[in-house]
Amino acid sequence: MLSTHVHQNTKSVEEVDVAIIGAGPSGSIAASLLHAQGKRVLVLEKQHFPRFSIGESLLPCCMQVIAEANMLDAVNQAGFQYKNGAAFRCGDQYTTFDFEDKFSQGPGTTFQVERAKFDKLLADEATKQGVEIRYGQSVESVDLTNAPQLTVNREAGESYRVNAKFILDASGFGRVLPRLLELGKPSSLPTRTAVFNHIQDNITCSDFDRNKILISVHPQNQDIWYWLIPFSDGRCSIGVVAEPHLLGDLTANLDDVLLEMVSQEPGLKRLLANAELINECGILKGYSANVTTLANQKFALLGNAGEFLDPVFSSGVTIAMQSASLAAKALVKQLDGESINWQTEYAEPLMKGVDTFRTYVEAWYDCRFQEAIFYQQPDVTIKQMICSILAGYAWDQKNPFVSESKRRLNMVVELCRS
Repeated sequence: MLSTHVHQNTKSVEEVDVAIIGAGPSGSIAASLLHAQGKRVLVLEKQHFPRFSIGESLLPCCMQVIAEANMLDAVNQAGFQYKNGAAFRCGDQYTTFDFEDKFSQGPGTTFQVERAKFDKLLADEATKQGVEIRYGQSVESVDLTNAPQLTVNREAGESYRVNAKFILDASGFGRVLPRLLELGKPSSLPTRTAVFNHIQDNITCSDFDRNKILISVHPQNQDIWYWLIPFSDGRCSIGVVAEPHLLGDLTANLDDVLLEMVSQEPGLKRLLANAELINECGILKGYSANVTTLANQKFALLGNAGEFLDPVFSSGVTIAMQSASLAAKALVKQLDGESINWQTEYAEPLMKGVDTFRTYVEAWYDCRFQEAIFYQQPDVTIKQMICSILAGYAWDQKNPFVSESKRRLNMVVELCRS
């Protein structure tokens, strides 16, 4: 139970160990891990679940953290689409990566998920474990003068306050603390836009592998790429990503924008000849973000609330879950009275993986990594090492393509060109 104290203004102030903003994957995972260590956790979620979100193709590395939070059985039994790898296509070039044939230790398979169902499943599992999640609660202000205090608005309009020993911001693209505390800074990546929808795919082509995400490159402009993520119910998530000026008139009907872009890629046009749009198209603009501070003694930013790179390698949920695990471990120590250096125990370890992904995202858009991916005679060991990164194991320092990501990638590109 959450204890309540009455201040002079007669408004109740709830006291908790940790207030978590957001009940998405990082929030639910962090709440579960902290609750298991006996910490008083309160999760404040602005929306009601289920709710739509993109980031639907998980990476195998996620499964380790899901297991850590005792949610693996529920995820395995939910009926999500099995995923064992990734496929890439550019014109006549087509290649696949089998995530079980990788360098790093750990799971080699995962799932492709409709995030509305997946996020609700994780949140419900956290609730079953005893975590309190309040939906329809919007954090309007944060005061860090002394112990952290949050002012929270209920949908009905009344507000209340929560005193916490620590705040975890798991608000994703809402980026609550970066906005309230002015922590944002420009990303090093160019501004890009994603236009997306769910489709009844009606795919009849026998050469389409539903167990893999398909990444397709625009035939005339390698800066433009598409995702096609199959679900278990005959539907897919389809999206196109590019700098805004390459997508046409974004003030027009977005369905028309998406369909026109898909028609420009012959492979997708063939696959989706009978597809039907299910929802209104969504758009995500200028999604890449960075912050001046990831954590200190009073708060930590998880997942997209801290830094988001790009959707091309589906790293978002993996980074979110990894951040939840790292932050929970450090926070338990701090709440138990240990002195914690959040830079060395959270920010730096997390950024090792983020910066590994950044190497390959940047090299995807300048086409060096595309050269390596589509090379027709790859070295088996090198491909296994690259496959580990595509499977999410971007923190595995035993992998030379993690520990020396830029140098090793440049070496491979030179080998491909020679």
